[in-house]
Amino acid sequence: MTERRLRVLTIASHPVQYGAPLFRLMARHPKLDFQVAYCSLRGAESGYDPEFGANVQWDVPLLDGYKWTHIPNRGNGTESFWAWRNTGLWKFVRQGKFDAVISHIGYMRATFWIAYFAARSKRIPFLFGTDASRIEPRDESKVKLALKKILWPAVFSLAGQILTASSAGRDLIISLGFPPDRVSMTLITVDNDWWLAQATAIDRDDARKSLGFAPTEKIILFCAKLQPWKRPMDLLHAFASAAIPNAKLVFAGDGAQRTELESEAAARGISEKVQFLGFVNQSQLPRLYKSADLMVIPSHYEPFGLVVNEAMLCGCPVIASDRVGAVRDLITHAETGFVYPCGQTDALAPLLQLVLSGPTRLASIRQNALRRISTWTLQANVDALVEAVERAVSRFRNSAPVAQVSSEKFT
Repeated sequence: MTERRLRVLTIASHPVQYGAPLFRLMARHPKLDFQVAYCSLRGAESGYDPEFGANVQWDVPLLDGYKWTHIPNRGNGTESFWAWRNTGLWKFVRQGKFDAVISHIGYMRATFWIAYFAARSKRIPFLFGTDASRIEPRDESKVKLALKKILWPAVFSLAGQILTASSAGRDLIISLGFPPDRVSMTLITVDNDWWLAQATAIDRDDARKSLGFAPTEKIILFCAKLQPWKRPMDLLHAFASAAIPNAKLVFAGDGAQRTELESEAAARGISEKVQFLGFVNQSQLPRLYKSADLMVIPSHYEPFGLVVNEAMLCGCPVIASDRVGAVRDLITHAETGFVYPCGQTDALAPLLQLVLSGPTRLASIRQNALRRISTWTLQANVDALVEAVERAVSRFRNSAPVAQVSSEKFT
């Protein structure tokens, strides 16, 4: 479309283990002059994660291999609108001579609007979207649902190009009345090469021994924050009901429900069969997936669920609820994994029994899952993002001028 590389700014709340590999690949793309503006350095530096309920610092490189800057946050970084208030973005965007801005900060934060109006004032396309696969809110509030049905069409109409992370997300946005050419499915993925290399280098027997798993134990893994919307209690109840001989349920992650889960395990008389590992850092996860016989993700709110990608790449079969966003793109029931109706522990319990009763079935699932996930890659994500940026830039360059936003109130 143009010989000059497009100057693209991505705005992210903080460094995360999933974003860094994508940003490195974006930085190497021949069509882009790419950089990231971080609104916080939590994750690269030790910081409190309210959902884990603990200080978190990832143990893999997050800031290497691409250009980035830190725009200080004047808020407290919690969940309120004003908690993310990176006022320095106003000047940074306006003076950066960017061709496009991509925002990974949501519209429920002041920072989003600071960046949006800065981009609008310079007639720069502002790309954003959602990783959601359903419009229903996490707390299932009917009032919030009604408001979202009104707000979303208005908010997403401001996007230079609407970005989604899955097929279900793309169809959701189109269902709100947007033409398909305004919507780009950019995929949400992990660094497949890194995960495959880690998994290949791990000896399963040695890994299980180091984690204290007996050679013949059947390990069922839950790998997520212990929060109500992840529904870890459903898995605990299903595990107790299934009563699978020589099986252990392992929770990797921390959060508000840990104490409740520990108490319920004791009340059910299965404490010796349930293990809580707490927060497990990135470098240790391949060993855990490789050691497990099965991973279950029972969430009722899960926009995508990248643990599905991780488990597939490490040869760990997955059972997911039908509310997990990754299901439609990655899991075909009884072929690349297993799916059950969310919240129905009476369906999950016999599925656990069935899946763990057939080692031949699991071997086939592992092979099929690996073939499927091998097409869901970072490069495909980058290609889709570049195409989305090119569409937005072309549309803005061909559109009629709009009124300029000239206020300097954010400086």
